[in-house]
Amino acid sequence: MTGYTREEVLGQSFNFLMARGTDPDSLARIDAAFAGTTGGSEISYRRKDGSVFWSAVLISPVRDESGVIVQHFASFVDLTDHKREQAQSRMLIDELNHRVKNTLATVQSIVWQALRNASDVNVIRDSIEPRLFALSRSHDLLTRESWEGAGLLDLVNAALEPFGIGNGRSEHFVITGRNIRVSPKVTLALGIAFHELATNAVKYGAFSNKTGSVLISWTIGPSPGGDWLHLRWQEKDGPSVTYPSRKGFGSRVIERGLAHELEGTVDLDYRSEGIVCTINFPASNGVRDG
Repeated sequence: MTGYTREEVLGQSFNFLMARGTDPDSLARIDAAFAGTTGGSEISYRRKDGSVFWSAVLISPVRDESGVIVQHFASFVDLTDHKREQAQSRMLIDELNHRVKNTLATVQSIVWQALRNASDVNVIRDSIEPRLFALSRSHDLLTRESWEGAGLLDLVNAALEPFGIGNGRSEHFVITGRNIRVSPKVTLALGIAFHELATNAVKYGAFSNKTGSVLISWTIGPSPGGDWLHLRWQEKDGPSVTYPSRKGFGSRVIERGLAHELEGTVDLDYRSEGIVCTINFPASNGVRDG
């Protein structure tokens, strides 16, 4: 365990194996054990080759017939794997806590906006439910990817599948762009945004008639300060578009919430031939090309 031979440790202080920075409380417990009480601690030790390992040490006094301590018995249990698993567990718990907080913040925003815009229970439910389903689909996609991110093409198809226009099932729907990887945070944010854009297109835009179409495209290009992702949702040949007298929840989610979440810019252009939404944000905020 230590790399030392019996001859090399004979005559040495018990503490010579301990690594630098060992917890003073642990040292105190070791001293107390040698003072005559049974005890031990979890201590970081140093091997002969300089590497460090964790060990649980238990020290028991060995007494003669008169009760005098004549020697001590020390046992060691290697805790290196246990400590590594503890660190991994803490990291996973911290990551889970972070994800849950982000998700709850999104849910809170959805509920708050729904309550702000309506008082009828059924209207509120109809506003909240599809958005929570959209969030759930993004969660499912991330779960399949072990929460390491998702492909942008996969995200678009997952978000649009409930509308019957994903996975190449509609000739009026075209995607151009590589299946670049985006972080969980970006996945959740864009998943909601695609849901809002598709909902609007089905109700009022390019997917509300037989001639309309949507082109979704994205590229990564250089910008001051680093590469940015440039994403574009462009509708055409749908009903004529007029600028809304009052923007709804979906528009606010896209223009304000998405821009804030991605630390970028979002623009909704209400062109007469169809809505154009452009989303730009730093690639460093969760984009991996390849």
